[in-house]
Amino acid sequence: MSLNQSQTPSFVHPAEEMFARVMDYYGVRWIYEPRTFDLEWDANGKVTLAFTPDFYLPDQDLYVELTTLRPQLSTKKNKKMRLMAELYPNINIKLMKRRDMRDLMVKYGLYDQAEHIQGTQAQKKAS
Repeated sequence: MSLNQSQTPSFVHPAEEMFARVMDYYGVRWIYEPRTFDLEWDANGKVTLAFTPDFYLPDQDLYVELTTLRPQLSTKKNKKMRLMAELYPNINIKLMKRRDMRDLMVKYGLYDQAEHIQGTQAQKKAS
């Protein structure tokens, strides 16, 4: 149920495609990577760090960012989430971590797909 997108987007990671499938199944409208938020600028005002959340759920007014990174590799993403909260306090955003994604997939019977996003081997495949 992608909104304003004439065709299915090219997802960066299989977890994004699975998330979209679950949203579609339950009739939840979504938009893939609809907006980029500027987070840091250099002395000349040029953007040096930006963040594009994976999904926007317009009926919930919620941005969703998915991550399958191991905790020790997610420092940059955590920094972006912290800056988002500081610079855009009125923007609702949820970070779904690897475990959240796996649990969601298992809950909705996507056992084979859930298997692909857990453990170190999944990280090596996604890199």
